[in-house]
Amino acid sequence: MTTTAPVRTGTAIDISRVSVRFTSRRSRTTALDDVSLPVAPGEFVSIVGPSGCGKSTLLKIVAGLVRSTDGVVSLLGSPVAGPQKQIGFVFQRAALLEWRGARANILLQAEMRGMNRRAAAERADALIEMTGLTGFEKALPHELSGGMQQRVALCRALLHAPPVLLMDEPFGALDALTREQMNAELNRIWRETGTTVVLVTHSIAEAVFLGTRVVVMSPRPGRILRTFDVDLPAHRDYAQVMSDPRFDRLATDLRGLLGSAAANH
Repeated sequence: MTTTAPVRTGTAIDISRVSVRFTSRRSRTTALDDVSLPVAPGEFVSIVGPSGCGKSTLLKIVAGLVRSTDGVVSLLGSPVAGPQKQIGFVFQRAALLEWRGARANILLQAEMRGMNRRAAAERADALIEMTGLTGFEKALPHELSGGMQQRVALCRALLHAPPVLLMDEPFGALDALTREQMNAELNRIWRETGTTVVLVTHSIAEAVFLGTRVVVMSPRPGRILRTFDVDLPAHRDYAQVMSDPRFDRLATDLRGLLGSAAANH
C-alpha cells in the first residue's frame, strides 16, 4: 500500500493553497490553512479528521457556498466564484419536504433547475430503481426509514447527472447496519455512474471502504497531514473488505495518525 497518490491526468476539482479565516469582534479563527488537493475525474476521495477541522467548510468552498480567504479552487477547469450548478450535494440530514412523496421530492431538483419534465421524470424513475426505492415513490418522508430518506436525498442530488458529487457525513445519523448497506449501495452507484465523489466522514471504516484515496486532516486549523491510496478493488463486498488485511492495515495507520495529531495538538 502506498501513501503517495499515483500520477493522474486531468482534474475534476483542483484546490490550491486554500485558507479560510473567520473574523468577529472578539476573535479571529483560522478554519483551513494552506490546503491543496487535486481530485481526478472518477475518483472517490474520502476526507477524515477531527470535528472542527474544516472538512465541511472545504466542501462548501468547492460548491461555491463559502469563499476562501486565500487560494484558488477550480471545478471542471473553471474557477469557483459562486454557487456551482453542475455539482450534487448530499448533507447529513435528508432535508425532504414533509408534504411531498419520495418521487416528488426527487423531482424538486428538476423544478428548481428548470429541467425538461419528461427527461427528469425518466431520470427519476431510473434512479428510484437503481437505489431500491421502487414501490415507495409516493411515500411521505415520515413513512420512510432514515436510510430510505437518504436514498431519496441521493437520488435528488444525482437527478441532473452531476459530474461531481459532494457528500457531508450523509450516513452519520444511521444505525450501523443501515450505514453498511448504504455504503455498499453508494459504491455500486459510484461504479455505475462514474461520478467524481468527495465524501466527508468521521468513520475510518467508511472512508476506507468507499474511497480510492483517503485524505487525513489535522485539528484546527485544518491542514492535510497525509493522503493514502486505497489498495482495494473498485467493486467492494462489505464482508470481504472488512476481512482483507489491506483494509486492516490502512485503518490502523489512519487511527494512529489521527491519534498522534490529536495528542500533539
